[in-house]
Amino acid sequence: MLDCIVNRFVAALICLSVIPSLASAADNLGVLGSKPKWSVLANYQDTITHDEFAHLINDVYCTHGFAQDLIKIDNDAAQILTNRESRTTFTLRFASDPISKARIPRLWRPAKSLPSAKPDKPLGGLRIALDPGHLGGKWAKMEERWFQVGDTKPVTEGDLTLRVSRMLASRLRKLGATVLFVRNSTQPITSKRPGDFKELARKILIKNGLPQPRPDVLDPSDPEKQQTIRWQSEMLFYRYSEIRRRAVLVNTKLHPDLTVCLHFNAEGWGDPANPTLIDNNHLHLLVGGSYLQDELELDDQRFEMIRRLLSRAYDEELAISDTVATSMAKATGLPAYQYPTTLTTTKVGSSGYVYARNLLAPRLYRCPVVYCEPYVMNSKDGFARIQAGDYDGTKQINGVDQKSIFREYADSVAEGLAEYYRNARRKGD
Repeated sequence: MLDCIVNRFVAALICLSVIPSLASAADNLGVLGSKPKWSVLANYQDTITHDEFAHLINDVYCTHGFAQDLIKIDNDAAQILTNRESRTTFTLRFASDPISKARIPRLWRPAKSLPSAKPDKPLGGLRIALDPGHLGGKWAKMEERWFQVGDTKPVTEGDLTLRVSRMLASRLRKLGATVLFVRNSTQPITSKRPGDFKELARKILIKNGLPQPRPDVLDPSDPEKQQTIRWQSEMLFYRYSEIRRRAVLVNTKLHPDLTVCLHFNAEGWGDPANPTLIDNNHLHLLVGGSYLQDELELDDQRFEMIRRLLSRAYDEELAISDTVATSMAKATGLPAYQYPTTLTTTKVGSSGYVYARNLLAPRLYRCPVVYCEPYVMNSKDGFARIQAGDYDGTKQINGVDQKSIFREYADSVAEGLAEYYRNARRKGD
């Protein structure tokens, strides 16, 4: 995700994220969210100890606090509010000790459960899904993942991530992995289009205090464009509907052991037709966590958080992310990005490059997720390397011999994954 772009969207995103579904007054769901199936959590009874649960709640998922009636942790169980209106709760029993824990129900396999592999095939038998961020192509301007300097080739994040994913797929297959694509073209996964969300967009704007919202964006630089039906309906399409459909694909058809989300970063570039190039260039990775208090008030997000917590995806994805971050930092030489605020993130892990954050994909994908955010596309170095395209060996860019940015990205992720699984798989089988 582009942090600079997100900052421009903050007000609109907060509105969208906290408005309940308009289908029923009794619903308390996020945007396009589904009613939680709380009964599913019965499969996790006695699979986690009190101390493990408390640690994950307090240090990973709810670092910004939460209303005390949402989750009550006792010695033997946790009481989780399922519906604020009816005041119903779900009781999650804790295992009495680590030895007594029941088997955790999940379709993905942690590294320690995999048999040892050949030295040159450390990813042998592993199912890895690649999720190139955004869409690119004709959708890039709508997504606001597009800028152009003069008559140079436009920079479109969705196309860049797709290019990297195809290179990475080749490398992972050579290391023994079965590679699955969440997206392998510039076509959306969702069958919906912006026009399908006009009425919902209008209702959202009215509920947020705009009794007569404007239908269209008159000027791309209009600071009030977020208050138009068109802008909101487009975001409902490419952000919420698209990512939710990708989650359905991951969870019901692909069933990976790991999903790698590939992105490029950026900072504020101003007018996309006359962007500002900057000196800053950096790297970071994201894992699921650090929910905001308002997000936890939503029944579906609270359910998704608890389900993910109980699957122990965090334990695996943090260890993998730290290893991949170290590999990427070594290959790129980039410093760790420092978020300007801790209101939405929590730094985790040991590498210094990984943050927990509540993003839609890491929350919904029912497997560990490694979410990569390297390179600032509108940095002077990043832009020059993107314009240089792909090439063998090295090329002098801004006075420095450098690999193709696409190969460097793909190589460093592959090397990090190979290192993690080489060290973490069972030995001696």
